[in-house]
Amino acid sequence: MEETAEAAGERHAVVIGGGLAGMLAATALLGHVDAVTVVERDRYPTGHAFRKGVPQARHLHVFLSGGLRALEELLPGTGRAFTDAGARTLYPPRDLVTRTVLGWQHRFDERRHGCLSVTRPVIDGVVRDRVLRTAAGSATRLEVLEATEAVGLTGDAGRVTGVRVRARKGGGGRTGGAAPAERTLHAALVVDASGRTSKAPQWYTELGRPAPRQETVDAGIAYATRMLRPTGPAGAPDMGVNVPGWPGCPRGAVYVPVEDGTWLLTAAGVRGHHPPTDDQGFADFTATIGDPYIHGLLSHVDPVSPVYGFRDTANRRRHFERPGAVPEGFVVLGDANCTFNPVYGQGMSVAALGALALRRTLDSGGGLRPGLSAGGTARGGARLRRRLEHRGRRRPAVCRRPGRPCGPRRAADLLVRTAARAARRRRSRPRRRLPRRPVPDRAAVPPDGPAHGPAHPAAAAPARSQCPADRRGTAGPGGLTVSGAPPVLRVTAPRSAGTD
Repeated sequence: MEETAEAAGERHAVVIGGGLAGMLAATALLGHVDAVTVVERDRYPTGHAFRKGVPQARHLHVFLSGGLRALEELLPGTGRAFTDAGARTLYPPRDLVTRTVLGWQHRFDERRHGCLSVTRPVIDGVVRDRVLRTAAGSATRLEVLEATEAVGLTGDAGRVTGVRVRARKGGGGRTGGAAPAERTLHAALVVDASGRTSKAPQWYTELGRPAPRQETVDAGIAYATRMLRPTGPAGAPDMGVNVPGWPGCPRGAVYVPVEDGTWLLTAAGVRGHHPPTDDQGFADFTATIGDPYIHGLLSHVDPVSPVYGFRDTANRRRHFERPGAVPEGFVVLGDANCTFNPVYGQGMSVAALGALALRRTLDSGGGLRPGLSAGGTARGGARLRRRLEHRGRRRPAVCRRPGRPCGPRRAADLLVRTAARAARRRRSRPRRRLPRRPVPDRAAVPPDGPAHGPAHPAAAAPARSQCPADRRGTAGPGGLTVSGAPPVLRVTAPRSAGTD
C-alpha cells in the first residue's frame, strides 16, 4: 500500500531506528524539515528498563568526553539530566585507575577527560525524553512509530525516495495469522540508524546497486557482566578499577559504579579465555586475571542480576563514506555505519559525533538540498563525507591475532616492555646505599569525601606480570601473588577542563 506521509511540498525525513543514534539523528534534523518519522522495532518500556532490541544494554556503558560535548551541543542540559538520574562522572585516573603490566597507575586529579558511567536504560530514557521535549518546542513535527520495522527502501540506484515499513507481529502491532500489510513512507531524506543489524547492504541489492565494501576485524573478545550491590564500604572503593588483559595474560575485568548505589563488574577475555556466565564460573574467572584486587571485592557485594554474556564484538566498517557509495537522499549513522567492539566504549560517543556532523552540515548548507548525503558529489555532501570519514578513522586499534597487540597497542606494549627491561637492568646493577628518607604520610583524602574500602598502600610498587591464568597449580585467590591494592589519591591542582 502506498502512503504519502507528507503533504504537498512538505519536506519529510525518516529515521530508521529509535535507539540512541536514531533519536540523536532526529534531533539533528529538527528545524531543517517539516516532519520527522522515527521507525522503531520495539515498544519503549515505561521508565528506565531494559528492552530486547538493545542486546548489549546489560553491559558496561561509558560516554567519553568528546561524545558528551557533542551530546550537550545537540541537547543542552543533557549532562545535568544524566546526573539527576544517578549517573556517575568519572575522571581518570582520579576516579578510574588501571592496573598495567608494571603495576597500578598513579592517581591524581585530572579533569580534562571525564566519562559518564551509567546503565544503558538510563541513557536511552533520558535522551529520548529530552528529544521529545525539544521536538515539542520545534516547528518540526516528530512522530515515533513503535513496534514497526523497516523492510526496504524505495527509489532506484541513484536516489532513495522513502522506506517500506510494516507493523511487527507480537511487538504490539498486528498479531493475527496474516502477515502485516506494508506501507510506504515517502521522504526527502532517509537516515539509517538501525545499529549493527542494519540491512542496508541487502537493500542496496534491491535498489540495483552494489553493497558498500565491508571491513571486519575480529579479535575474538567476549565478555560477561553482572550488576552488584556493595554490602558495605569494603565493596565500594573510592574509584573504579580496571585490570585489562595484556600479552601473556589475556583475561581482564573492570569494576565501576553506576546509578542507585550499584556497580557493574565486567570480565573479558580473548578466544580460549571467554568468561563463563554461570555464577560460580564467573566468580572463579575473576580470580584468574592479572591482579587479585577485584576478586577480593566479591565477598563484600550481593548480586543484583544474573550474569549476562556478549560475544558479537567484531569491528565492522561499511565504507559508505567513499564517493558514490551512497545514493542521494540516504545517510547512515552510528553502528549501521561503523560497528566498534563495545569493550572500547566508543560507540555511543561516535553516534553523537555523527549526529552532530549531520546537524552542522545542515546548518552550514541551508538544510536539505541535492548532494547532502555522505555519497553525494555536491559541496555539502563532501563536507559530511569528510566528517564521517574522520569519525571512522578514530576507531581504536584492534588485534587481528588474539593475544598479539598491533598498531598503537603494539607501540604501547613495546614501550612498557622497554621500561620493564630498563628497570630490571637498574635493579641488577650494584648501587651505592643512600640514607633512607622519612616516608611522608600519603593517605590523602579525595576532594569529594574520605577514602574507604580495602586498605590502600601509599604507593603500589611495580610488579612483574604474573598472570594467574597461566600458572600451574593455581586454584583460586590463595595462590595469587598480591601486588598491592590500587593506590590512594594524590591530591594536586586539577587542570582546566577546557584545555583539550
